[in-house]
Amino acid sequence: MDAFSSSFLSSTFTFPSLTTRPPIAPSSLPQIPSLNISAVRIEEKQPQSLTAETSSQSSTTQVHKPPPPPPRRAALPTRNIPKKGAAEPSLPVTIFNALDDVINNFIDPPLRSSVDPRYVLSQNFAPVEELPPTECEVTDGSLPPWLDGAYIRNGPNPQFLPRGPYHLFDGDGMLHSIRISQGRAILCSRYVKTYKYTIERRAGSPILPNVFSGFNGLTASAARGALSAARILTGQFNPVNGIGLANTSLALFGGRLYALGESDLPYSLRLKPDGDIETLGRHDFDGKLVMSMTAHPKVDPETGEAFAFRYGPVPPFLTYFRFDAQGRKQPDVPIFSLTSPSFLHDFGITKKYAIFADIQIGMNPVEMVTGGSPVGTVPNKVPRLGIIPRYAKDESEMRWFNVPGFNIVHSINAWDEEDAIIMVAPNILSVEHTLERLDMIHASVEMVRIDLKTGMVTRHPLSTRNLDFAVINPGYVGKKNKYVYAAVGNPMPKISGVVKLDVSQTERKECIVGSRMYGPGCYGGEPFFVAREPDNPEAEEDDGYIVSYVHDEKSGESKFLVMDAKTPNLDIVAAVRLPRRVPYGFHGLFVRERDIKGL
Repeated sequence: MDAFSSSFLSSTFTFPSLTTRPPIAPSSLPQIPSLNISAVRIEEKQPQSLTAETSSQSSTTQVHKPPPPPPRRAALPTRNIPKKGAAEPSLPVTIFNALDDVINNFIDPPLRSSVDPRYVLSQNFAPVEELPPTECEVTDGSLPPWLDGAYIRNGPNPQFLPRGPYHLFDGDGMLHSIRISQGRAILCSRYVKTYKYTIERRAGSPILPNVFSGFNGLTASAARGALSAARILTGQFNPVNGIGLANTSLALFGGRLYALGESDLPYSLRLKPDGDIETLGRHDFDGKLVMSMTAHPKVDPETGEAFAFRYGPVPPFLTYFRFDAQGRKQPDVPIFSLTSPSFLHDFGITKKYAIFADIQIGMNPVEMVTGGSPVGTVPNKVPRLGIIPRYAKDESEMRWFNVPGFNIVHSINAWDEEDAIIMVAPNILSVEHTLERLDMIHASVEMVRIDLKTGMVTRHPLSTRNLDFAVINPGYVGKKNKYVYAAVGNPMPKISGVVKLDVSQTERKECIVGSRMYGPGCYGGEPFFVAREPDNPEAEEDDGYIVSYVHDEKSGESKFLVMDAKTPNLDIVAAVRLPRRVPYGFHGLFVRERDIKGL
């Protein structure tokens, strides 16, 4: 979810690797406590034990209490940026950085908690340095022999600490990979070497702005827009080379592994034998993909094809396309029946169709004029689901169905059922908070049925819990599945546990059939399902493992947990103590050793 982003360095602190210039007085920032820091560095706490506790599942609706005010922190942790490879800043760079300070301190300081870096980057959301391949200790149980490969999780990790407004989605992409082989585990954390990351690393300071937190109001938009234009004209960066962060997810198709962010092209990756991660470069599929692509392509496990789309602020607002089993991109299918720009982060596929959600989040210029974000809610809009044959060559068979109150950001799965389409997805009940107050979001997993003959749409909730970042057995993408594994928001974006849902139940009741809570002060991320025998057609759907990184905020220690997906308590099979903490992030992927060797 990295659309249009970049990072900033706080001008209220001193950094040895950056251009020295007179700091702006902290008192010039309204509502922000003044800070007087001469030197700060990150110090990880000594590892202690992390316990993953099981709690009984609840079928009652969660009552949201008012969120606590942003924590008062002495300072953001700072990281020394190596001077190697960074040239002395030129006069234009020095001038532009000074102008950036003026914008961030006087024109558009971070006054709201959603863009205040001291709040957004607090606790385990704070960035970390890269980590070369490092041996890990298995502290509980043993790693199953079937778990042979690498679990890789993507997420935002700003290369430079912000000097102005910063949103959770704005950080540079960092991959945290745990390579597992013969019962051993090796952790490696590497930035995706995007064009943005590379030019800013070379310059020693941020260059590109971000839209999520940097273009709120006409004055701020005009100021940052003019500064960006000046940087382009002086050759500091070329937007043709991409402005994306590749911080959202990963995908494996056509024999290649990609880091994805929906504001840019995919970045191709390679996993080295020692567990290290190498960025091979920005991939345009032989020049056939010239713009952005979703961070959530769907890979058909039976055909090997990948289905994807892109969306944007100008017509066509939606473009659908696919890749064959060899990873060759097929022609675009522009969807002009989507008549206004909508926030389409994810979608679904069946064996016959692709399904898109036109929700109540879109481009909102009126909000920007009044000081809000250019991406916001459209309250008077009726959400719709659109279906198109998955091998369509044009949009002539595109159909739209009104589904009032159904706002999805993520899709779990979809399948065909006689003359109907079934979709399972978390419905954001408080859509107005999606970008500004993630902690106030409540997502209810629902099942939607679209009758293709009558046009009637019915839906019902599968759970009252606050659930998102849900996954299934990857072998069931596009076909009917029974089990879903979802992250428990407490509140979002913190994940306090994982639950297992049986979506095949016909009775209208709570569908949770398994639960694992991580314990007080312990939070994880998106779970991922790894099948024990992916090539066995007779294997049961839930015969496998749930894996996730989990962090103990009391001890400062992170662990990698392997849980038995079949058991009611999602029993812990193995726990791996990590050599340093892994920040909270977004989406992950397990790549098997045979696929790693083929990259």
